[in-house]
Amino acid sequence: MENQLKNDFEKIVKTSGFSKKDIDIKKNYLNKFIKKGFPNRKLENWKFSDISQIIKKNIGELDFYNDYSFTNKIDSSIFVNGLEHNKIVFINGRIEKIEFYYEDEDKIEIIDEIELKDKPDFENSLIDLNNAFTNKYYKIVIKENYSLKKPLIIYHSTSENLQLKNINLRLDFLLKQNSCLKLVDISNDLSEKNFINTIYNFELNKNSILKNYKIDQKTNSNIKYSFNNIEQDINSVSETFILSTGSNFIKNEINCNLNGKYASAFINGILSLKEKRHHEIRTSINHLVDNTKSYQLIKSVLENDSKSVYQGKIFVNSDAQKTDGYQLSKAILLSENAEFNAKPELEIYADDVKCSHGSASGSLNQDSIFYLMSRGLNYKEAKELLINGFLLDVVEKITDSEVKNLIKNLIGVKEWTLVK
Repeated sequence: MENQLKNDFEKIVKTSGFSKKDIDIKKNYLNKFIKKGFPNRKLENWKFSDISQIIKKNIGELDFYNDYSFTNKIDSSIFVNGLEHNKIVFINGRIEKIEFYYEDEDKIEIIDEIELKDKPDFENSLIDLNNAFTNKYYKIVIKENYSLKKPLIIYHSTSENLQLKNINLRLDFLLKQNSCLKLVDISNDLSEKNFINTIYNFELNKNSILKNYKIDQKTNSNIKYSFNNIEQDINSVSETFILSTGSNFIKNEINCNLNGKYASAFINGILSLKEKRHHEIRTSINHLVDNTKSYQLIKSVLENDSKSVYQGKIFVNSDAQKTDGYQLSKAILLSENAEFNAKPELEIYADDVKCSHGSASGSLNQDSIFYLMSRGLNYKEAKELLINGFLLDVVEKITDSEVKNLIKNLIGVKEWTLVK
């Protein structure tokens, strides 16, 4: 793999127009990745999801070079209908469109010349890989005292003929004081057997609000890794919701640093899996100052040979008195072969805190099914109603009504009438 990486890197350098400084920085990240390789189960954070073996088994050898010199055609069928929104469109890792049609032009700044850091913020080989091979990335700035009038939907799509590729993409967001961003991230892949590596960085200034909704629903055999880093200042709020159902494998990792007093972070997720899909959510919420709050609720519904993983950590610094931290993960297993792994963690160095964690798994309650069937539902409908009720607890945490309705439609929530 080392020769493949070096050869593909040289191809990118020749066609990219990077400065010598950027090339040297990228080469340093490349060497770091070559030294560490893809994460495997020997690393604590990857003990349940050995992505090195997953890639070998499902894809084989990867091609790390992507030709970004030509424009990809945008298939409008990927767009969400019935919801007015702004757009960013990625196709095969290349940004094809940035459109803030509904916003005041002077309130949004798009920066496309970003200086690379020569030292990583995290020891993570997949971030090293991303830094080495990302062709171009943008920073979206929301100006002070401005809330987007319509949500921003980021579309991720791939072409049908794309196979055995590694795609790396990155976006940075800066929410200035008193600003608000509602972001919906939708994966709609047409390709199969690729590794897609996505990095988002969010910086939330004082009193800013981020609502981030991530949807991966279209069935495909791609392997995906998504890393979100969120830095929060005084009285800022981040809300993250994950709907994870479609890809063969995906790991969503969220690192959130609560750096300012009264900052709060909310992370909710649904993993609804069938066949042999393997999805993971890993979170690290770091309470670094006093009077901060975090809440996490993750639920899984697992069929066939599917597997879900939740690793959630709450860290409380010694100065972070009055911290309020909560996390809970639950799973319904609809098959004897389904597997649920949970690793909740609390690391607390302050004494005046309120923190808790919990995890539970089991099958559907047969008494409840019998009761619902006695009220006029057949077995399939009774089972469906119980699953809907289990998942709705998470969906109702979504604070935006338009996105909440979109999610309800995607997971097939129905209205039921029981016979009295």
